[in-house]
Amino acid sequence: MFGEDDLVKSHQERADVIFNIIVFAFAILGARLWYLQIYKGKQFFNYSLENRLRKDIVRAPRGMIFSRNNVLLTHNVPRFDAIVTPQYLENSEETINFLSTILEMTPDSIKKTLKRFQGQAKYLPVVVKKNISRREVAIIETEATQLPGVSVETFISREYTDKDAGAHLLGYISEISQEKLPRYRERDKYDYKQGDFIGFAGIEQQFDLEIRGQDGFQFMEVDARGRARRHVSSDDLYSGIENKIAEPGKNVRLTIDRDVQLAAYHALDGKDGAAVAMDVENGEIIAMVSRPAYDPGNFSTGLSSNYWGGLIMDEKRPLRDRTIQEHYSPGSTFKTLTHIAALEEGLINENTKIVCTGGYRMGGRTFHCWKKEGHGTVDVVKALQASCDVFYYMIGNRIDIDVIYKYATMFGMGQRSGIILPRETSGLIPNKEWKKKRTGVEWQRGETLSCVIGQSFVNVTPLQLAMFYSTLANEGKLYRPHVVKEVFSNTGKVLKRFEPELINEFKISKKTMDLVKRALYDVVNVQGGTAYSQKGVGLQMSGKTGTAQVISFSADKIFSKCENQEYRFRHHGLFTAYAPSINPKIAVSVVVEHGCHGSSAAGPVAKQIVAAYMNKYYPKYQEKIIAQDKMTYEEALADTRNNPVPMIVEPSPLEFYDEHGTLVQNYYIDKTGKRAPIVPLVELAAPAASGE
Repeated sequence: MFGEDDLVKSHQERADVIFNIIVFAFAILGARLWYLQIYKGKQFFNYSLENRLRKDIVRAPRGMIFSRNNVLLTHNVPRFDAIVTPQYLENSEETINFLSTILEMTPDSIKKTLKRFQGQAKYLPVVVKKNISRREVAIIETEATQLPGVSVETFISREYTDKDAGAHLLGYISEISQEKLPRYRERDKYDYKQGDFIGFAGIEQQFDLEIRGQDGFQFMEVDARGRARRHVSSDDLYSGIENKIAEPGKNVRLTIDRDVQLAAYHALDGKDGAAVAMDVENGEIIAMVSRPAYDPGNFSTGLSSNYWGGLIMDEKRPLRDRTIQEHYSPGSTFKTLTHIAALEEGLINENTKIVCTGGYRMGGRTFHCWKKEGHGTVDVVKALQASCDVFYYMIGNRIDIDVIYKYATMFGMGQRSGIILPRETSGLIPNKEWKKKRTGVEWQRGETLSCVIGQSFVNVTPLQLAMFYSTLANEGKLYRPHVVKEVFSNTGKVLKRFEPELINEFKISKKTMDLVKRALYDVVNVQGGTAYSQKGVGLQMSGKTGTAQVISFSADKIFSKCENQEYRFRHHGLFTAYAPSINPKIAVSVVVEHGCHGSSAAGPVAKQIVAAYMNKYYPKYQEKIIAQDKMTYEEALADTRNNPVPMIVEPSPLEFYDEHGTLVQNYYIDKTGKRAPIVPLVELAAPAASGE
């Protein structure tokens, strides 16, 4: 039998084991508590905060785009999106069904959207419908208790003052698709996020990184169902929580004059084509219009599949910028280049005369003049004035195509200009090497006859034509065309300024320039010129018409009336000009697709552009021109009674900001220098067509 001492001893040993177990357990528990409360306390505290906080992205306002005279061309306006945060979505079937009735969507479409983003973190919101109405916003906010995980997000969308009038030049913004996100991150070396909007086409694309700004964020306290309670910042409870203020984007001021731009846009009403107006003294683009176009504002508010499908399926290709992305046969506007080359190379001179009978025979082929009965006797001035094809066929039979190539490229044709706009095409000026490399066949002399009148292989953009006539107007200074004057901050500080860039300067003999400029003056201002119908009081344009064949016609149809042809087979009409003829300031090129004739289709467009420009910037000079209206070219050349007045002084960008540096968006500076409210555009009547 064990004694009492033995029993106590036996229990003591058990007690020691139990005690050691308890001590060890508490030691582990204490260590764990120290690890969680002390060592990892801050981290887990932050985790707990994250369960009750939501980090909302604050979108940065996109920078503004202004015209040369500080007229606002873009606006940032608020829109509302319906979003679902999967983390807080309860009773998903009921919630989605209820939400679908509010948004007038099918439950399946909402589920499909959520499924598309199921791979991302559940705390990230998913936009289920963009640009919802204020009524839908009010219902969602009112029924918040019945819609756990559903909320409304405010977004800044982009609107454009003149809608499609500047669509191709300004471009548009659109949301980056999930598939293209890595591509754009790599291209721009920028950490784009899902749901970010980026500039596509035009200025919006080229200056996206400057215009887009830097997004901020705001912490929001939410309840267990994800409903927002209040904005929070760093305090005793939320120590270390710091919100970030969004930084607005930089602003861009263009060289474009809005009044001239709208004049070009409305002059092209009802036509398909392009117009470019350029300052001959520095290469600044005054107007740049392509039609048909589209409303770029639709891309930032949620593009419908029907609208997008209509754009990409439209055979007239409204998304294509015809000013730089399309090239055309220049037709007779190219004869000016042939004229210069032949004079400079000594193939013709001021005494050269030929007799045009309506055709030119070479080998077994007859090359027809546009005037069936011919022009009779023509000299070097009348040949260009009347656009006599036979005169240029004669030159084509004597000049080498490589000489044409030399002069054409010297004036900027057949090569990209380097303008700060995407997807510019180079056009084509052929030479012997190009033909041999492309076809393996040597150049044929008969091909030169077609090229010297701007047909066959010769293709140029409307911008290149404007550059050509601008360089002709200033007698040998080829400027790189530019559309941006400067980039500046919200305080008005200029961050980047774009100066005129002279890319080529050459000398054309005075005799050649005098003969060519005299002929171009006569085209518009002397009866018998192909554009005499476009002579305008106070304009004094010098220019050249052009008709470019779309397809070749057989001999029996070559003189048939263009307007009787099927629309897609009609000739393109072109007109290029500079004004005033003496001391030129602006060069204009216009292409009207299937317009049949340069004078009646493209001429009125150029006329309205020049009129808008001269009326605005040189009213005093117009008085002089009107006084000269009955003068001969020699008398006008010798008259120096009045010099052109300077351009209107442009308001400072500071006029658009208040004392706090906040951008003011509800007015613009009108042509008198006064503040005026932004109002809807008044539709202008299309110009009446004139004769040949």
